[in-house]
Amino acid sequence: MADAAHAKDNGVDTNTPSTRAKVQAFGGFLTNMVLPNIGAFIAWGLLTALFIPTGWIPNEELAQIVDPAINYLLPLLLAITGGRMVGGQRGAVMGAIGAIGLIVGADIPMFLGAMVIGPLGGLIIKKFDKIIENRVPAGFEMIVNNFSLGILGFLLMILSFYFIGPTIESANNLVTAAIEALVATGLLPLLSLINEPAKVLFLNNVIDQGIYYPLGMQASAEVGKSIYFTVASNPGPGLGLLLAFTFFGKKTARRTAPGAMIIHFLGGIHELYFPYVLMKPLTIIGMIAGGMSGIAVFSLFDAGLTAGPSPGSIIAYLGLTPKGNFIGIIAGVLVAAVVTFLVTAFILKLDRSSDEEDISASVEKSKAMKQAGKEASATRQKNEEINTISFVCDAGAGSSAMGATTFRKKLQKNDIEGLEVKHYRIEDAPQHSDIIVVHEDLQERAKGAHPDKEIITIENYLNDPALERLMERLKKE
Repeated sequence: MADAAHAKDNGVDTNTPSTRAKVQAFGGFLTNMVLPNIGAFIAWGLLTALFIPTGWIPNEELAQIVDPAINYLLPLLLAITGGRMVGGQRGAVMGAIGAIGLIVGADIPMFLGAMVIGPLGGLIIKKFDKIIENRVPAGFEMIVNNFSLGILGFLLMILSFYFIGPTIESANNLVTAAIEALVATGLLPLLSLINEPAKVLFLNNVIDQGIYYPLGMQASAEVGKSIYFTVASNPGPGLGLLLAFTFFGKKTARRTAPGAMIIHFLGGIHELYFPYVLMKPLTIIGMIAGGMSGIAVFSLFDAGLTAGPSPGSIIAYLGLTPKGNFIGIIAGVLVAAVVTFLVTAFILKLDRSSDEEDISASVEKSKAMKQAGKEASATRQKNEEINTISFVCDAGAGSSAMGATTFRKKLQKNDIEGLEVKHYRIEDAPQHSDIIVVHEDLQERAKGAHPDKEIITIENYLNDPALERLMERLKKE
């Protein structure tokens, strides 16, 4: 395969994931624990925005739901999902049992704890089931399954109450204290020095789902909103970057930026602007400046959101903005966009190189990899039939979904039928996939998860040369 051959030529062992790929995979795991439950988080955010004493329509009776929902419902959902991801339905039950020990034994909403205990419970029951596999006498399966789950769950619940919960709460308090210190000293905008580079390396889910959202839910439970939901999800910097490329980019980038801008700002798929930063790495300065400016404005207006905006679109931002915070939220987004636009425009005006040269180099690189792939897979049939194409990304719900939808429309336009084109999280792409399409910054992780599959890497989700070549290839089938 092309990527494998190219990687080997450069001395890279594609079977050994790098640290970045491992962190990306960890972020993807966290995301897949949170993403299925986002609707419940939004429901809680709306409940808070509307019915608490400082809400739009205060209602003492309905406000009684707020605390039980954040203390019990949401952590249990996370634990159940995490347990199921690792150990199936029995893992989900184990995760829930363990989580209740955390919840009762802690003084804070146990989101971080649930994201630990859920997968741990799933792992415990999975390992136990593996040990007793083929060792249970016929007719005793049900009693063994039920009592093993009950006994192990009981032990995990006690362990969670006395040891795991307090440990996680202490770690949580340390992180909270550190970030609150930044808030108190006015240095919270410095988080953009970490956030923006991490995002373009597809580590955005690690920082959002793993750090800011759990902390934000705790703060929101106390005061009805939190600035933590905005520090990495602000759509303003991405809007400013893509506007700059629209006016001052060169050829290909200038042509594709407007479409990416609409989908990013309204659809909330931030991955669309990552390739533009990677193409001109110096523009990360504009992203950091915009991110800092946005956080500074949010802090100045004491603005926040009631829940995590997922996806991070302006629509989600406005929908989760509590009463009295609209000016601050809108100002933070607009200021971030303006600052990023000005800095990025200045960088692009100084840059005398042509992105067409970068694109041409990318095309030549792709052609070389394609040729290497042909040589590496000479034993495969020359006209192998393609039935299934899987678009994959970190979470399987953002850029991959858009990529799959766009590609299906192109297939229809070209009267190509009978192909299954779907989107997945990288690790969840089905084994019957003939081709896996992934962004080039996630290819190492995709290669580690699917070493025997043909993997096509892309730089741009809208108009990428690799996808055009794939379309031409399908026309010849």
